[in-house]
Amino acid sequence: MKRFYKKTSVAAAEGGFAVLLDGKPIRTPTKARFAVPGCALAEAIAAEWQAQGEEFNPAELHLTRLAGTAIDLVAPRRAQIVAEIANYAGTDLLCYRAGEPPELAARQLGTWQPLLDWAASRYAKLAVTQGVSPVAQDPKILRAYEAAVADYDSMQLAALYLATSALGSLVLALALIEGRIDADAAFAAAQLDEDFQIERWGLEDEAAKRRAALQDDIRLAARFAALHRDA
Repeated sequence: MKRFYKKTSVAAAEGGFAVLLDGKPIRTPTKARFAVPGCALAEAIAAEWQAQGEEFNPAELHLTRLAGTAIDLVAPRRAQIVAEIANYAGTDLLCYRAGEPPELAARQLGTWQPLLDWAASRYAKLAVTQGVSPVAQDPKILRAYEAAVADYDSMQLAALYLATSALGSLVLALALIEGRIDADAAFAAAQLDEDFQIERWGLEDEAAKRRAALQDDIRLAARFAALHRDA
C-alpha cells in the first residue's frame, strides 16, 4: 500500500510514550491505545515507521509488532503467558547433556554450565542430567523461575516469550533479556548441538532458512529488551 503519512514523532502519553503519525497516535491491531513505557523504545518504533518508503510494508515494523503483541495479547492473558514461559524451566535445553561424543559433551559443559551457574546464583539451581530422559526439577525451583518471569511487565514478557520460543531455553532467554549475553551468543548456545552436526554433515537449505528466522527473532527480542531497559 502507499505510505499514508509524512512525519513520525513521539509524545508523552498515559502509560509512557505514544508514537504519532502526522500528529495522530498509532493504534494496535485491535484498535487499543498504543503506548510503550520508555522514550528510547518509542523513538525506535517511530524510526521504523519513518524509514518506510513510498510503499508501506507493515511486515517491516518489527518493534511495532512486538509492542502491539504485548498490548493486545500478553497483557490480557498475563497469567497464561507467564505459565507458558515458566514451563520451559522444567525441560530446559541446558539441563540435558550428551554423554558421547566427548567433543560435544565438552562444548556443552563449556558453553552451558556458566549460564546455568549464573541462573543458579540469580534465581535457583536447576538439575542437570545426561541423555534425553526427563529430569524432575524440584517444584520449589520451578516456582522460583515462575516468580522471576511474573516480575516482568507486559513488554518484557512479550520479548521473553519470543526469545524462549526461539531458543528452547528459559535460562538462555532470561540471560538474553537481562543483557547477560547478546543475541548471537544466545543463538550459538541454543544451536550448539545442531552446529556440531552441521560441521560433520553440512547444512540443508530449509534448515538454513529456519535457523535464519530463529536468529532474527532472537535479535528482535534482544533489541526490544535493550530499548526497554533504557526507559
